[in-house]
Amino acid sequence: MHALALSAFSPRRLAGLVTVALMLPLLAACGFNTIPTNEERAKAAWSEVLNQYQRRADLIPNLVETVKGYAAHEREVLEAVVEARAKATQTTISPELLQDEAAFRAFQENQSQLTGALSRLLAVVENYPDLKANQNFLALQAQLEGTENRIAVARRDYIEAVRVYNTSLRTLPSMIWAWIWFTDNEPFQNFTIAEDKMEVPEVNFGNRG
Repeated sequence: MHALALSAFSPRRLAGLVTVALMLPLLAACGFNTIPTNEERAKAAWSEVLNQYQRRADLIPNLVETVKGYAAHEREVLEAVVEARAKATQTTISPELLQDEAAFRAFQENQSQLTGALSRLLAVVENYPDLKANQNFLALQAQLEGTENRIAVARRDYIEAVRVYNTSLRTLPSMIWAWIWFTDNEPFQNFTIAEDKMEVPEVNFGNRG
């Protein structure tokens, strides 16, 4: 069976395959795999960022409906949250588009607006004691707090993964491979908003004692 398989290759092609097989350990040892490995790690980290933002977006409709029943006079705030959520979910950057500065900036802005709208919504809860005691609302509180923390962790991991990947494109010895082999690879975009904006939003439901 193996003899038949090998006979399908010409001697020249077979020699080429043997040469490549012998060179693979050398290529790996000299950093050939560094750029694609770091690139895939950065893409995976970005996928986790999207995953956590989507988790937050999925929670918001339930939050809005729960608040709506108690805070009937806060229609403007509720509508702002719904609108911000719609914009945030419309803009999604695939790992293949992480080099698009304009798209990345739009994504950041939409998510930031949603964070602000959500914070204002949670602030009005202070005026509705019955809502603060509602079991559905308490369950959403726990999920939102966990989600915001996961978003912060996912963003931190992505920032670090991009730092490593972008560094590999600009430093020796991996930079040599970027010149001669990975010529299409460009640095990924990273979060550039102010540090204070990257803090986990305070979720205060007024029931901490």
